[in-house]
Amino acid sequence: MQSYRFSRFDSLDHLARHQEPVPTPGHGEVLVRVRASSLNYRDLALLNGQYPMSWRDGLIPLSDGAGEIVALGDGCTRFLIGDRVCNTFFPQWFGGPFPPGEAARQYGSNQDGWLCEYKAVREEALAAVPAHLSWTEAATLPCAALTAWTALTGPQAVKAGDTVLVQGSGGVSLFALQLAKLMGARVIATTSSAAKAERLRALGADAVIDYLAVPEWGERARELNDGRGVDRVVEVGGKGTLAQSLAAVAPGGEIEVIGFLAEGAAELDFMRYFLSGATLRRIAVGHREGLEAMLRAIGQQRLRPVLDQVFPFDDARAAWEHFAARRHFGKVVIEH
Repeated sequence: MQSYRFSRFDSLDHLARHQEPVPTPGHGEVLVRVRASSLNYRDLALLNGQYPMSWRDGLIPLSDGAGEIVALGDGCTRFLIGDRVCNTFFPQWFGGPFPPGEAARQYGSNQDGWLCEYKAVREEALAAVPAHLSWTEAATLPCAALTAWTALTGPQAVKAGDTVLVQGSGGVSLFALQLAKLMGARVIATTSSAAKAERLRALGADAVIDYLAVPEWGERARELNDGRGVDRVVEVGGKGTLAQSLAAVAPGGEIEVIGFLAEGAAELDFMRYFLSGATLRRIAVGHREGLEAMLRAIGQQRLRPVLDQVFPFDDARAAWEHFAARRHFGKVVIEH
């Protein structure tokens, strides 16, 4: 089979194509013919030496993939040959609190990922994808979509009539917008681009704030919700945006801390946080139970992920270069 591996991170020059044997599924494993894989911000962070969790060189990259099961190992009962599946982000987190040590078991950083033609994987680390989705759409779900779903659904789920603030137009933010609208929520989005603002509105955003024109966009978001603030903030910026998220959140609301996209040295204003009455909750993507619940909702509502561009397997490097330019709107996918 064909695969790609990083001999080491820090440059795309170290991404090379390899010919490898097709793996044989062991006991409890299935063989997946990988049809598509997608890029996430973590892949850039790994490449640039900015990923805050552990990693090692020499691996097949990418945490997200989708494909069909073409062989079963002994003892497999969850799936049949021909079933369409995507992976779980954490292959051994099935439900409940985040298990100790699970952070060290991630595709593309600690174990081989999904930028390959075939992959043997334990059957419990997979989930069935909705029939209406293409391979490229299904491959966008394990990381960004599940992160957004986790941010919106627990431990207190967003309710119809709540207001959700999403930041920018990255994968998590777009999925959060789509899923929040599916739940009946009102959505306020931020962006710096008039063209992206129109696309955010087309996806259902009820209001869009230009954060360059309105640097105090947290206060503006509060005003847009009758001065009360928003019920949920999907915080992808990190230290560069947290102060504005605190300005935006309603008393008793939640800020779901997901990413570290925005630069800035702002320290947490403890008294502002204390007086806000808000909850800060750090999101670690999510577990299989959440993934399966999200997939059921996506299937029932026939939600379709937003795709920016799909690249052929032969042009995997070009996909990375396009993604690294940070001008995309929606998911960047590699079709195998």
